[in-house]
Amino acid sequence: MSHMEISHPYFGIFLMLILASVIFFGLVFIASKIGNSFAAKNRKKLGLGMYECGPIPVRQANKMNSQFFIVALVFILLDIEVVFLFPWALVFKYLGWFGLFEIFIFILLLAIGFLYAYKKGAFEWQSIK
Repeated sequence: MSHMEISHPYFGIFLMLILASVIFFGLVFIASKIGNSFAAKNRKKLGLGMYECGPIPVRQANKMNSQFFIVALVFILLDIEVVFLFPWALVFKYLGWFGLFEIFIFILLLAIGFLYAYKKGAFEWQSIK
């Protein structure tokens, strides 16, 4: 008796996986060869040329305000709240007093996070100037 049985229930799936992998890598190889044959051979002249339209690129100072980052963090805090409160609300009847106490602790921790953000001025929008 050999180690490989053709009558195994997953043999067909394994065979399709191998066949799909061979076809995928074969198509990628063929596409790269065709692309290389049609590509421009003189790449140095193209790389040294000037860009044809638009202004000359200059380096500019980053004017991104850190307030956007703070707003994103507060948004993530709200998302986490919703993600955990929705399943809790679905099974609230089965959790009893323990579930109620647990969610009060969770909301208290979130309230501490919002209070910290409020004290740091996360909800006040400032000018970018």
